[in-house]
Amino acid sequence: MTLTPQRPPSPAPRPLTEIELPFGDRRDGKVRVSYALGGDRHGQRLFVTTDRLSAFDRIIAGVPYKGQVLNQLSAWWFAQTADIVSNHLVEIPDPNVTIARSAQPLLVEVIVRGYITGVTDTALWTAYACGERTIYGHRLPDGLRKNDVLPQPIVTPTTKGSAGGRDVPVTCADVATQGLVEPRLWEQVQAAALAVYERGSERGRDAGLILADTKYEFGLAESGELLLIDEVHTPDSSRWWIEAGYEDRIAAGDEPESLDKEVVRQALADVGFRGDGNVPTLADEVWEATTARYVDAYERLTGEAFVYTDYPAAPRIRGAVAHLE
Repeated sequence: MTLTPQRPPSPAPRPLTEIELPFGDRRDGKVRVSYALGGDRHGQRLFVTTDRLSAFDRIIAGVPYKGQVLNQLSAWWFAQTADIVSNHLVEIPDPNVTIARSAQPLLVEVIVRGYITGVTDTALWTAYACGERTIYGHRLPDGLRKNDVLPQPIVTPTTKGSAGGRDVPVTCADVATQGLVEPRLWEQVQAAALAVYERGSERGRDAGLILADTKYEFGLAESGELLLIDEVHTPDSSRWWIEAGYEDRIAAGDEPESLDKEVVRQALADVGFRGDGNVPTLADEVWEATTARYVDAYERLTGEAFVYTDYPAAPRIRGAVAHLE
């Protein structure tokens, strides 16, 4: 499919980092703001995906169009994986807005890893490079290099940190024994996560991309049905590498070319920031490159040209959801 590329507006618009809407039960996450809907929308929530970017469990900056990419790409992936596990998506009234079924999130985030990589404290490579071989309860072989493929994809859960807190790694066995998720449900979650990862890897290969690892969140609907929630296979929740040149870069000891926020994590790590203290200032080029990578990932995966929406975003969003008041 031939895409007609669009150039992003210049200068870059002011990113969407905050918004106020006239709905109740506001909840703030690192990237999303959500509200409960009433009337005939009872049992649904409205999610606004902002342009905020988080790294090392801290909000680092705002990146124009990032929220739009996350929201629209997640909607695309929800459709691509609905035959594997149900999800919370109802509709997309605006490029930055999702209306979704209400769900009670599980107490763990589910990370599926197909490659050994990363620079954070919870990354596989961080522990492996320090000599550990049993990580998250999985025994890994000797001789792996950073960014190598694993013998098979593995599930590495973390508990959700409290507000401002860090996520805590646990083993798959811990999830059940600590009562974080009921054992039978946890088996269902793991099977769904591995199947969605495999679907993502297949679609990624078709687009010339490698899905190195990814995070999923699951919740329970009021009926008790398991739902895939939050976001799926976005550059925020997933590590996407460009397949062309991957082998040569690994052989040379270089990092894979990525289409995610790893460039931001690496830039922060290079100046000694891993989540503590003041957030350092990064060059404008880092943020411009981040927007470009997010848009590139969207276009490669969906096969559709990305349409840059109007900014400022908040008035546009308020207009799109006014009928829900």
